[in-house]
Parts: sequence; structure tokens; C-alpha cells
Amino acid sequence: MERQNVDHLAAGDSVDTIFLVAEKHVRVNRQGAPFLVLLLRDRTGTIEGRLWNVSEEQSRAYEVGQYLHVRGKVQLFQGSLQVILSAIEKVDGSRINADEFLPPAVADIDGLMRKARSILMGMSNHYLCALVECFLIDDAFVKKFTSAPAGVRKHHAYRGGLLEHVVTLLTAAQRISDLYPKVDKDLLLTGIFLHDLGKIDELSYDQVFQYTDSGQLVGHVVMGVCLLREKVRKVVELLDEPFPEELRTRLEHMIVSHHGSYEFGSPKLPMTLEAVALHFLDSLDAKLAEFTRELEDGAKNGAWTAYDPSLNRRLFRGTPVSESQPQTEG
Repeated sequence: MERQNVDHLAAGDSVDTIFLVAEKHVRVNRQGAPFLVLLLRDRTGTIEGRLWNVSEEQSRAYEVGQYLHVRGKVQLFQGSLQVILSAIEKVDGSRINADEFLPPAVADIDGLMRKARSILMGMSNHYLCALVECFLIDDAFVKKFTSAPAGVRKHHAYRGGLLEHVVTLLTAAQRISDLYPKVDKDLLLTGIFLHDLGKIDELSYDQVFQYTDSGQLVGHVVMGVCLLREKVRKVVELLDEPFPEELRTRLEHMIVSHHGSYEFGSPKLPMTLEAVALHFLDSLDAKLAEFTRELEDGAKNGAWTAYDPSLNRRLFRGTPVSESQPQTEG
């Protein structure tokens, strides 16, 4: 069977191909009849599939992480493409190449790790250098850190996305450090490295990107603090001297406050210069990545994206610069 990739689907196309189930929801229509909503994915993107008038047995038959052979018709609804499904059938995952169904990984993992090591091991604070080193010599940690996405759908949702996000923030912090001399650069760099590390265990990213049980119940903020405390104990053994209590507390504060406000999941508001800087750098990179994904995904048949309820807006693509430039004779 020839693959039909998500990024090549258009309104009116007939679909007869295999997708991975990334999300599943059972909903009811206005008449109270249940229907199935599946987020179907391959390496090129995602598309929503809807199967009307499902039985209770059908609603339980399909789960996230399964591969399905689907048939249906693509239609454009409120600016977004969706597949109205006529038939779905489970496919044996052992015969599937999983790489065809996950977003492409970051291309240069080794280069990003070299850059992260160079920036972090160039710090002058020997406690912070020792702390970072305790993470980077842990092979099990590094394997997770270089594989994890930074999110399930919103930003940097691909293998290596967490590493890419951290390196972008480290680079940005270096470039602005001269403008804000009162911000402790080494503390900010270490806080950037630590702030999302709990995601290596909060998320599952072997097949589909989803939350682990502990991720749902505890969350990456608390998990990050636990990882930090574990490595601080290693630093004490490495240096054979106590780790400064205030320094540890400042790092913990940066982890628990980096979301910036209570409504976005911060147990604490940022209360140090470094925590404030981390929050706004993190928010900038996450938002730009999220908006870029929105501009690049979905039906690209107009100057505007479809309305996104999570963003509470549409985004303007406009005309590509190369197409808007007047042509001149040679």
C-alpha cells in the first residue's frame, strides 16, 4: 500500500492508508449519539479523524499508540482538514516502521550537546559546574535528555526537542548577559538547564508522545526538584564539602516558578532576578515555537491559519516574501 502522508492531504481526497493514534476521545452529538474522534499522525503531521455513530464496543476497541488502517474522505471544516472515517482496522505494530509515524528528530543532537556542555562547563562557579557535571556524566540521564520532546503537542514536540529548547535558552542568556549585569549569569544558565528536566520522566516518547502515570500525578516541576536534590547529594560526595544551602534554594525556586504565574502551574511566582529572566526567556521560546508550528501546520490554502481555540486567534501567514517582490528584467 502506498503511503498517504498528512502533509499531502487536501480537501476532497479519499484516504486509504495507515496512521498512528496519537489521541482518542469519545464525544456525543446533539442527538446524544456517541462518535469517535482520533488524532491521527505520521512523521509529517497530524489530522483529526471522526467516526460517526459508534457503538460502545467500538469506542473501547481503539487506543492511543495503536496503528490503524483507515479509510475515509478529507474535508475542510472551519479552516482545518479532517478525515470523515468510513472504516478503521487495527494493524499489527510489529510490522510497522515506527520512524514513519513520529515527528522527525532534531538533526544534530551531538552538536547541540557539545554546545550545551561548552556553555555550562564554562561557568566560573565551581559548585554549579560540579552540579551540571554530575548530570552530564550520567549516561542514563543523557540518553533521556537527548531523546525527550519538550511537550506533547504545543512546542518542541519532537525527539530532541527538550535539548533544542534548552540550548536556545542557554544561547539567548549568553547573548543578553552584558545587558543585565545584575543577573547572576552562572545561576541563570544552570536554572535554564534544570527548569524542564523533569520532563524526561513526565513524558513518554518511545512511540507516541503522552504523559506517564507519574507525569500526570506529580508533574515535571516536582520531578525536576527531585532530580536536582539527587544530584546535589552527588556533588557533596564529589567535592567532599557542603553544597551552599541558599544556592540550592535559588535553583529550586527557579524550577518551581518558571511558569511565571499560578494559573499556568507555578507553585510560586518568580521572586529573584534569575527566576524572572528564566520565565520570560522560556515563555518567549515556547510561544515562538508554538506559533511557528501553527503557521506551518494545517491547510495552507490561504493567508490565514484556522482559528485555534487554545491561542484564541488566527495567525496571519501573508504572502511569502519571495512571491511579493516585484519582478525586474535582467
